[in-house]
Amino acid sequence: MDALRDGIADTLRHELLTRRAKLGQAIGRRPDPSLLELVRQVDSALERLDDGSFGLCEVCHEPIEAERLLVDPLLRNCLDHLSKAEQVALQRDLDLAGEVQRKLLPPPELKLAGWEIANYYLPYRVASGDYCDVIPTAQGLYALLGDVSGKGVAASMLVATLHGLFRTLLPDGCDLGCSLERANRIFCESTVTSHYATLVCANAEESGDLTLVSAGHCAPYLISRGRVDTLESSGLPLGAFCQATYTTSELHLERGDMIFLYTDGLSEATNASGDEYGASRLPDFLACRDGDSPRGAVEACLADLREFTGGTPPGDDLTLLCLKRA
Repeated sequence: MDALRDGIADTLRHELLTRRAKLGQAIGRRPDPSLLELVRQVDSALERLDDGSFGLCEVCHEPIEAERLLVDPLLRNCLDHLSKAEQVALQRDLDLAGEVQRKLLPPPELKLAGWEIANYYLPYRVASGDYCDVIPTAQGLYALLGDVSGKGVAASMLVATLHGLFRTLLPDGCDLGCSLERANRIFCESTVTSHYATLVCANAEESGDLTLVSAGHCAPYLISRGRVDTLESSGLPLGAFCQATYTTSELHLERGDMIFLYTDGLSEATNASGDEYGASRLPDFLACRDGDSPRGAVEACLADLREFTGGTPPGDDLTLLCLKRA
């Protein structure tokens, strides 16, 4: 059953048993009909796990969307068979999640500490699993781009978690690799095992020195005087293993040098024939963007993507982030 693959059933069983115990404690303090009804729903979900019917829509008997079950394991219907009231409530929640997420994004263009920065963000649905932030510091800035597994509200909630996590951890002055190790442990312990996040983080100083660390994200590109270099990474995604370690790379960017970061909504975008845009296409394209402003490079990349896809609708969230030493 799709909804229960990859150990999700065990995760949900643990979640349901935890909720059952907490409800029992609450009822012991204050018996309440609404709490008793929740206990009944939890017990029913546990019974469905035992008899193999858990995660199946009660109307069409098709699998309920896994990402929705991870948020609410008491669900009994798929999206196609929600009641009118449930549809209205879900749309309201989606709109709110999308609005909250957009407010967490940095401005589309920034100038900070001798750096010009531009970003582009397009969610596949109302809410997105892509994470993008720029955090000013006394000596420069942190630029972060990431991608949480999954889509929709569940992924957007984890994006908000990452946003708060790095806004708390990065300004404390720790080594960037150590900060990522701490963030990984916290993220790993606070999310279900089926969720993880890829991430690339750059600490750019006014001097042009840049420290880069990646957690399994698409490799960034350095554009310098007509040459494009791939900045490979070997770190594991956040949440994959609680004890992962991360190494940093040290670079120095001259004036006019540029770093280009992207999520796989770019590299895995397809055209009508099913061909992928591909990360291998980017170096040749970016070599022609030397001298562009960050906004110019982003807009040119989007135009090239539109030409390649020929109007094929996107199948994933898309975020681009470009930094240039002014």
